[in-house]
Amino acid sequence: MNNAASEKLTHGRVLHIAVPVVLSNATVPILGIVDTAVVGQMGLAAPIGAVGIGAVILSAIYWMFGFLRMGTVGLVAQAEGQGDTGEVAALLTRALLIGAGAGVAIIALQSLLFWGAFIVSPASAEVEGLARSYMALRVWSAPAAIALYGITGWLIAQERTRAVLVVQIGMNGLNIALDVWFVMGLGWGVQGVAAATAIAEWSGLALGLWFCRAAFAGTAWRVWSVVFDPARWRRMMGVNTDILIRSLLLEGIFVSFMFLGAGQGDVVLAANQVLLQFFMIATYTLDGFAFSAEALVGKAYGARDPARLRRAAVLASGWGLAMACGMAAVFVLFGTEILDAMTTAPDVRAQARVYLAYVVLLPVLGCAAFMLDGIFVGATRSRDMRNMMAVSFAIYLAFVAVLVPLLGNHGLWIAMLVSFIARAITLGLRYPALERGAARAAL
Repeated sequence: MNNAASEKLTHGRVLHIAVPVVLSNATVPILGIVDTAVVGQMGLAAPIGAVGIGAVILSAIYWMFGFLRMGTVGLVAQAEGQGDTGEVAALLTRALLIGAGAGVAIIALQSLLFWGAFIVSPASAEVEGLARSYMALRVWSAPAAIALYGITGWLIAQERTRAVLVVQIGMNGLNIALDVWFVMGLGWGVQGVAAATAIAEWSGLALGLWFCRAAFAGTAWRVWSVVFDPARWRRMMGVNTDILIRSLLLEGIFVSFMFLGAGQGDVVLAANQVLLQFFMIATYTLDGFAFSAEALVGKAYGARDPARLRRAAVLASGWGLAMACGMAAVFVLFGTEILDAMTTAPDVRAQARVYLAYVVLLPVLGCAAFMLDGIFVGATRSRDMRNMMAVSFAIYLAFVAVLVPLLGNHGLWIAMLVSFIARAITLGLRYPALERGAARAAL
């Protein structure tokens, strides 16, 4: 067993991985606020809408390749646990190649992709025109944005989340500075926001590669017979495909939640949107501890050590549950104040208060699903993740079909909570097989 895999598993080690991720995630909404604020200084509604819809469309397209982060974590952590430094370097090269290829494909297909996006999300002619100019410029950083998923996963697998934090702060800080300069200083408007983001994403990639420089100091990253080994590519693509399907099903739950809420009126839709921000807060926090599970479980699985794997899962999950309970307590004590800060509309405030209890329960009931996702990612048990997500999705749809006609928006929120519980139960039932898999590999 190599040194990385044999280091003592402690609470401090879990926090060493998790805390920088939580801080990194905290910078994400700040950038969106600044993007909106700088174009808001133009005194027109259309530019604000254009930046908003353009960013959502591109984020949705890039998100399709988010599997690259999750898949890379598990594979790299296991290679680390096995002491296979050559494969660790080769995985970085494969991730960068996938990111570059996906980004170039998006650039080549941008006209078709944007056309389809505006069919699904129609906007006024003015907003669509401005959004297209925004996306046509920002899309040129697609290779950098997607490659960063792979770099982030590669660094997390090695417990180098402080580097991830520096990359995120550096990239978003540059983006904010360029936003102010290009839009408010040079008067470039919507295209200024796009140019700022594109430059920041390429700069983020450069900084990320700098943190990976030790891998490039050797030759393993360019031993092409290993990099392009068919069996290893099949395994990487198999893991990533399973995670992609799982993520699409999960996204289907959230999209249908919004659509079904919209069918109950604008006020209910707005209330649900405000309350989902509580969920985003919980997600950004629990992600850090799920990432700890990914890295530590992956190393233990690679080292073929079921007992160590179980300790990694218990330590990370214990901290995740503690944070989930802490967030629930904050939502109980300050939930109404947070709601009032998010919206001044009296009817939306009143409607959101009716459903506030559900977001209090959400981090606690959803914690197990988050942590088990991290555990299964680390062990690269992506087929289980895909299959159990499919079962959970079907259970969610069944509850929607029964409860929404009877209980309206209450039924919708109950179905959402049930989907998290179903993910936790179904993955929990598969956990013993995960440990057995590590034990068999050790024989």
